[in-house]
Parts: sequence; C-alpha cells; structure tokens
Amino acid sequence: MQCRFCKTELEHVFIDLINSPASNSFLTKEQLNEPETFYPLKVYTCHNCFLVQVDEYKKSDAIFNSDYVYFSSYSTSWLNHAKVYTEKMTERFGLNTGSKVIEIASNDGYLLQYFHEKNIPVLGIEPTANTAEVAVKKGIETVVDFFGVRLAKALAEKKIFADLLLGNNVLAHVPDIIDFVGGMKIVLASQGVITMEFPHLMQLVDNNQFDTIYHEHFSYLSFTTVQKIFASQGLELFDVEEIPTHGGSLRIYAKHQEDITKQITHNVSALLKKEADKGLDNLNYYNGFQAKAMKVKIDLTTFLLNCKKDGKKVAAYGAAAKGNTLLNYCGIKNDMIDYIADANPYKQNKWLPASHIPVVNEDYLKKNKPDYVIILPWNLKDEVIKQLAYISQWGGQFVIPIPHLQIIK
Repeated sequence: MQCRFCKTELEHVFIDLINSPASNSFLTKEQLNEPETFYPLKVYTCHNCFLVQVDEYKKSDAIFNSDYVYFSSYSTSWLNHAKVYTEKMTERFGLNTGSKVIEIASNDGYLLQYFHEKNIPVLGIEPTANTAEVAVKKGIETVVDFFGVRLAKALAEKKIFADLLLGNNVLAHVPDIIDFVGGMKIVLASQGVITMEFPHLMQLVDNNQFDTIYHEHFSYLSFTTVQKIFASQGLELFDVEEIPTHGGSLRIYAKHQEDITKQITHNVSALLKKEADKGLDNLNYYNGFQAKAMKVKIDLTTFLLNCKKDGKKVAAYGAAAKGNTLLNYCGIKNDMIDYIADANPYKQNKWLPASHIPVVNEDYLKKNKPDYVIILPWNLKDEVIKQLAYISQWGGQFVIPIPHLQIIK
C-alpha cells in the first residue's frame, strides 16, 4: 500500500482494530439473520510525510449511500457550533448578499441554514441523497455528488465560485485527498477563503481516541501534514484555531498562494512548532498506541462482565460511529449491553452492525431505568449528562469509556 499523498510504501502500523463492518451500516430487523461484510481496519503512519491513513477497503460510494443515517441536526451543541461559526465568518470576511458560501458535505443543511437566514447565497454539496433532501426542504440549494476536481470544473464552467468554501469533518473522509484539495483550488474565488475543520491527530494520540478510527475516515491529520497537502495544490494556510469539537479539532484557513490580501497569522508557526515539539514528525510518537487501546478494551469488557455477574442493567446512549468502532474492537454484543438510546429517528428501530444491539428512543430508557448508561459519543458527554440527569432519580450512573473508564454519578 502506498501513501495517499507522497506515494511512499507504507510499512509502519499505527493501530490494528481488526475487522468490522462499516460504522454506519445499521441493520433492519430483516437483516439480522443475513451475513454482514467485515473489512480490515488497519491504520498506517507514513514515515515520509506522516499522514496517518487507513487502507481503502470500504469504498466511499458504498458508505455514503442513499440510506446514510448521520444527520447533523440532531446534536444541539453542534447546531450551536454552526451558528457561532456563521456569525464569526460573516463578520471577519464581510460576507453579504453579494457573496457565495459553498459547503462541502453539507449534510442536512445544519450550517448553511444560518447563512441562508442572513440572505447570503449558499450552495451545499452532499453525496447522500436522503440528507440532501432535508436540506433542500429548508430552502438550501444542494448538489448531490461527491466533491473533487471533476465537480469543481463543472461548477467553474457555470461561473460558480466560493467566497467562503467550507467543510466540517469531511477532509478526513475523502479517499483521494489530493483530488479533493485540488478541487477546492478550482472553485475558490480569487480572494476567497477556505475553512476546514477536522479532528486533530495530536488529540487522537494524546487522548487515546482510537474509537474515532473507522472506515469512513481515510486520513488522520496533523497541521504539519495538511499544510504540505494544501501547498501541493497551490493553497496556503494563513490561520488556524484549536477548537474543542470532537475531542479536539483544528479549524484551518486557506487561500490561493497568489492571494496577497491576507496576512499569515502567528497561529500558523505556533502550531507547527507545537507539533514539532510533541514529535509528530517522528515515528516514535506513534508507537504504543495499540497498547493504550487494549487497556480500554480490557477495562470496559471487565466492567461489563462484572455488571452481568452482579445482575446490573446496562444501556448506552448515542448510536455514534465511534461507538461502533469501540464495541466491535472490544467484541461487545447485545448480551452485554441491552440497548442504545438515540435521538435520531433514522437510527431508531435499527440494530448496530456486528454487535446487533437495538437502537431505541429515549422514552425506553426512562421506562427501563438502567443501572449504568455508557455514553458512546464521549465528545458530547456534557450535553448528554445534562440531558439524562434524571437517571440519578433511580441511582443510575454514567460510564465514559474514553480515554479511560470513568464512572460518573
């Protein structure tokens, strides 16, 4: 296997999470007795450019199909994040009714709706037809397609260029990251701005976030490597922010290399130095990650076995993709966790891949009164703990599995 960026032969395994189905391939009742397809989930570190990447066993067009179940609008904290972002970008870059905002992977319109409310022209690009349909109902024009050079050229031929081109949690999802970034170069207006948000590789390693590894994520990104990838396509990073979403993410700002209207901020050199000081450009930094994941596996399965022995009822909250990675790596099935409550009706009355744990609505949790609720989307733990605070009425406790097992009353 070659590195997706520099084409170096990959030799160094970052972590091997064995085999699992695609993380969002939820099952219907009829599918429970049918065979499931499992794919290897092995991640490599390139010793040349330090792009951390999974082999492309699961094709992107099979993952992002018409039955995709992730809808961004079911997280109130994520909606608030999108609204704050909209206000900040509008003010910083002077966006108005004459501007054009294009979002790649616009999902159900969770973010563009806030620009739309300001009468700023928007365009969504979203490969999943069912989420795009929801956005269109909100009045957001949406192209149902994968983004890359091909689509960017088609938009450019129609004179469609972005003053603000954004993508949240999409850069890591693309199998051909060079084609993706090359497409952004084409569709960006001459003095336009790109912002991309993605989980920071440094946070993944330092905080043992191995459950954020799944087949939809082809790349795990440091600022150092992303800067090189963008530069290879004629784009320059001029600012960066460390933000708390998804356990610690980066928001990068990019422009055309030939655009001299924007100054490069001190944040760029500061973060490059921070990563260098941490050792992200040295293979030693990536060693030992497998052992940290194994400790979580041992601790969580031991906890569940003890609960089973003691007759305790265990449920989970949040049928997140990261939860499926965790459960499948740990070998946890529906004999250890009774059910998972989730607010997303598109996931309810379905079953998790491989583990076959049923997904129910929150009312079921209230009636069942479990002794423990495992919060699988730990990045939203504050929101979930507040939402489910009532479990304390019957002595219920929360369990946070990442970065290490925690029990919260």
